[in-house]
Amino acid sequence: MKPTRKLHDLGQSLWLDNITRDLLNDGTLKRYIDDLSVTGLTSNPTIFDNAIKNSAMYDQDISRGASSTGSGEDLFFALALADLTRAAELFQPVFARTDGVDGWVSLEVSPLLAHDTKSTLAAAIDLHRRAGKPNLFIKIPGTVEGLPAIEEAIFAGVPVNVTLLFSREQYVAAAEAYLRGVERRIAAGLNPAVASVASLFISRRPSSPTASGSRSVSAATRPISSCSPRRASSVPPTVAPEPSACCGPAPAPRTPRRPTPFM
Repeated sequence: MKPTRKLHDLGQSLWLDNITRDLLNDGTLKRYIDDLSVTGLTSNPTIFDNAIKNSAMYDQDISRGASSTGSGEDLFFALALADLTRAAELFQPVFARTDGVDGWVSLEVSPLLAHDTKSTLAAAIDLHRRAGKPNLFIKIPGTVEGLPAIEEAIFAGVPVNVTLLFSREQYVAAAEAYLRGVERRIAAGLNPAVASVASLFISRRPSSPTASGSRSVSAATRPISSCSPRRASSVPPTVAPEPSACCGPAPAPRTPRRPTPFM
């Protein structure tokens, strides 16, 4: 049995932290799903920057879109959405089989909006609408300004992957923002089942066996198991360590994730 299959059978969700058009076109991503038990995928602007500049696969779309899109950022998101909607379709069977627990892909809002609540919310709603895929998370940073956007996005029915979380305080604040959004949906008579995950950046924290490093990692991870907010949704948010961004063509699946509900 392959090690990745053993991880899957132990309850780990293996999410690929990379996407390129080459992965999609040559069947590598489908092979990861079928043969290596990969059950999800994340992306960020750095991953797409590496994908676009290291491949000729995007050149034709860039040439066509350069005259019809309003800005370089508009063109970037058009390219990203094209890739991620294809990836979402490949993961759709996993999404259906797990009743929405797994089989997700993620698209991040512009990092330039990290401290702009109103624009972050507008971008999240727009990207979710344009993608048109039920298994696509919109990544919103867990900044002070991002928290209200997370609440409003959940209330609007947009599934959210909360990113840039480095501490237990940020994690709990993100959980509470999610719950406020769900509770408002319940009060408004809307379906409360809007999914969310919280990506805690374990790989960005100190890794040396120093006392300060050990304390910082311990402090960040403790609330994941001990925090017990109210259950408000049949599809509760989960927490998953965020791996470092992959660079280069077609890397192997990297970091196993064990989804753990906010409850």
